[in-house]
Amino acid sequence: MWLEESVFYQIYPMGFCNASFENDGICRRNIKEFADWRGHLAKLGVNAVYFSPVFESDTHGYNTRDYKLIDKRLGTNEDFKELVKKLHKKGIRVVLDGVFNHVGRGFPAFRDVVEKRWDSPYKDWFNISFDGNSNYNDGLWYEGWEGNYDLVKLNLRNEAVVQHIFDAIHYWVDEFDIDGLRLDVAYCLDRDFLHRLRELANNIKPEFALIGELLHGDYNQFVNDGMLHSCTNYECYKGLYSSFNSYNMFEIVHSLKRQFGPEQWTLYKGKHLLCFVDNHDVTRVASILENPAHLPLIYGLLFAMPGIPCIYYGSEWGTKAHKSQGDPALRPCFEKPEWNELTEKIAEYAKAHRESKALIYGDFGAPVLTNKQCVLERRCDGERVFAAFNMDDKPYDAYFNTGCASGLDLLSNEKVDLSGGKLYLPPYSVSYIKAEA
Repeated sequence: MWLEESVFYQIYPMGFCNASFENDGICRRNIKEFADWRGHLAKLGVNAVYFSPVFESDTHGYNTRDYKLIDKRLGTNEDFKELVKKLHKKGIRVVLDGVFNHVGRGFPAFRDVVEKRWDSPYKDWFNISFDGNSNYNDGLWYEGWEGNYDLVKLNLRNEAVVQHIFDAIHYWVDEFDIDGLRLDVAYCLDRDFLHRLRELANNIKPEFALIGELLHGDYNQFVNDGMLHSCTNYECYKGLYSSFNSYNMFEIVHSLKRQFGPEQWTLYKGKHLLCFVDNHDVTRVASILENPAHLPLIYGLLFAMPGIPCIYYGSEWGTKAHKSQGDPALRPCFEKPEWNELTEKIAEYAKAHRESKALIYGDFGAPVLTNKQCVLERRCDGERVFAAFNMDDKPYDAYFNTGCASGLDLLSNEKVDLSGGKLYLPPYSVSYIKAEA
């Protein structure tokens, strides 16, 4: 499936287009201008873009008003259709944010219920009690997402709601030719709904992908042959930055062994989870890492570990922002993409990842592990790659059974001596060594 071999790029359209927080209907920058970033994406090695919400909403995109209308602050349906065509011509797939757990208070069916109450034909579209009241003094109580009452929870056991959503997905495929969905708060979605959604995905377009936003727990409950193809790997997100900040590579390697290790009991062997070092909901990686020298290393680890790497727009050149500054700080408008030493490194990692079956499909092992160094081994169909990391400011000699006398560094294209089972790791270094027979 194309999903497994992808390098993703996430963009937050409301931020990219400098949209006002409250929906004033004014387009300050058109989403079709993102087409100007195609050269940047190609140079970076990206072949799939995940767009955070693009449809008409009350404010930030996750409180939908109209599932078939591109938000007026971003442009028009025709503008977005043109953008997708241009991305496809560059070989870049397009995934949209599917926000199906809840809608905004401006969603017409909900407004009808507030106005007509018992007489509304949409009263069963939501979880409502006419004996209570809401934070907005509507004269009725309704369920909001995790206590947020600007996000009105949909009743996904209601057939009319399901068909409304499925009709919208058909429209997105027919009108925009999208390639998949990232499902917002997938852990909240009704399991039967997800089974039906997978059946729809299997028939609507070849290899139509479903990626769920999952945080904790057993991802297998949602990622399986009958539901989602993939999900966000939040367990490893935390382990990535925390391992560098605490100088404790054991943390991330423990998570990776638990998920993908050689033992039969490991959790997600054969699955491809969406991996990231930051996104629109969390502190930028350049702000959360305590040592700036670790920034290229954490991306090197992202592209070497099992999973589908995803880059958040702006972070590839080291943009900083902290969650404590509020969500808008994490979702800015950039006039144009930047290219620097970090971006160059990420492009090298992406190229090596996409050209290596071992880095995409390979088994996982860790023959070398200390607090400040690790060597990961990925192998697939006779190809072996050692991904070596040294987060220390001093060089390190890693000794292990290499099973070969030499290798090729996929990043520098230089031959590496592995005789005597020794691999030299310079300070603050990343290397992907393809073992030679």
